[in-house]
Amino acid sequence: MHSLLLEPAYNKPVAVEPAFLALISAQPDLTEPGNVLLNSVAQTSLALAATRSRIKKAALLVECLRGLGPEEIRIGVSYLSGHLPQGKIGLGYSLLQKSMSAPAGEATLSLAETDRRLTDIAGISGTGSQAKRSHLLGELLACATEQEQTFLQHLILGELRQGALEGLMIEAIAKASEQPLKAVRKAAMLSGDLPLVADRAMREGAAGLSQFRFEMFRPLQPMLAQPAEDPADALAQLGEGVFEYKLDGARVQVHKLGDDVRVFTRQLNEVTHSVPELVEQVRLLPAEQLVLDGEAIAFDKQGRPLPFQITMKRFGRRLKVDEMRDKLPLSARFFDCLFVDGDDLIDQSLTTRLGQLDDIVIPALRVPRVVAADQEATRDFLRQALQAGHEGIMAKAPDSLYEAGNRGANWLKIKPVHTLDLVVLAAEWGSGRRRGKLSNLHLGARDPRDNTFVMLGKTFKGLTDKMLEWQTDALLQREIGREGHIVHVRPELVVEVAFNELQASQQYPGGMALRFARVKRYRQDKTAADADTIDTVRAIFEQGFAGVSR
Repeated sequence: MHSLLLEPAYNKPVAVEPAFLALISAQPDLTEPGNVLLNSVAQTSLALAATRSRIKKAALLVECLRGLGPEEIRIGVSYLSGHLPQGKIGLGYSLLQKSMSAPAGEATLSLAETDRRLTDIAGISGTGSQAKRSHLLGELLACATEQEQTFLQHLILGELRQGALEGLMIEAIAKASEQPLKAVRKAAMLSGDLPLVADRAMREGAAGLSQFRFEMFRPLQPMLAQPAEDPADALAQLGEGVFEYKLDGARVQVHKLGDDVRVFTRQLNEVTHSVPELVEQVRLLPAEQLVLDGEAIAFDKQGRPLPFQITMKRFGRRLKVDEMRDKLPLSARFFDCLFVDGDDLIDQSLTTRLGQLDDIVIPALRVPRVVAADQEATRDFLRQALQAGHEGIMAKAPDSLYEAGNRGANWLKIKPVHTLDLVVLAAEWGSGRRRGKLSNLHLGARDPRDNTFVMLGKTFKGLTDKMLEWQTDALLQREIGREGHIVHVRPELVVEVAFNELQASQQYPGGMALRFARVKRYRQDKTAADADTIDTVRAIFEQGFAGVSR
């Protein structure tokens, strides 16, 4: 995606205005709830991006939330979370760029008026819809200040990255509404609708939060895991752990009510029509009411898992489903049980939930697991998982509750990590806290046949503030040209990049792309001639896929 925090000149850092930096230590004056201006939310957003302190971020959010009127809560929480309540509204990068000619207005736009105008834009369809959307967008931007225009652009494109992640927003809602964090978190888990939870908490308190209960066919947000270095690290954190194969499939949550079975993705989208074999597998299980958490995965004829991107070809498809099912059948592998015949298990221990899972789900549909407290046993289990073609293992605390949407320390993921020394080919100007810094790196491997470089992907992860400062200066010294927000550089700097795997990709000329890449360090002891070659990368790629054909 393109970054829209663009400046007329890219060769110098852009400073955050002092007025906005002041918001970090002195929150916006929003003491009179109701009729909040878009400018107040935009200021809060900019202040969030300008601080790394979680405490200060939370304080900014709390103060802003307390200033919202009853009809503004859901809008404000959506905006500060980086989401439009209307979802995608048919406005892309090109259309937004064309509308930037609108002169900046005064700070008079309210949240309610902004939301109404965006709803009007979202409702346009049919012949000439693009021109109509463009016209209405231009009218909206003409009423906005320059700061509000930038905020709206990022919001519409889904590029508002300011550090107000869901966990932090949940904390802020709890503090602003003076409700227990656990109650707000559970309501968010049960509803999957954080703006609605904020609305109930702020307006009705405990009574409003108590209205959220488990409902069949309303999917829960999935519980997530933190990384661990190795089995020893996991055991040091957990003591004894439940260890499972970590499958590189598609996370699914399956709800069963009698013969009615529905399948939801990690993003809570229903995909039942696309995966009829999963429906059939769960329909046969001996429970009238059932909610299971697991993975959908495709295997080859030898029973080894196919790559993630191949499994994903089955999702979202509504045409020729039976044909694709024959070519690429899916299997379910479940690792958790959240609801059985009227019993809500999310507040029960993992041990209890697994007991229910074992009673209901046949072994062929369960993820392999062991309970262990011994390093050698867990290392053997990891080797078994890797030899079977899986990406690693999970380690879970036996007494852990199901904390949906939370990336807590009770669930850990252990995956082998590869590293490559790659050359920086270009970089993109950052946004939010990284505004004015060259951030997203374009990475390439050396082709020894003609001494060129083959791009393998991009990453902005792993970069510290100190590294960002250094690389911005170092890359600008090597600049050879610009293309929009991209600065192309002489291929001289070598960076050590960690990644989990390589996947097939038509986006890059080498046919491969890094997955989950992050920067470890710059190799100032190496030149581009010392970088890893595309042949080395291809060998790693083929090893990763070797098990598919054996």
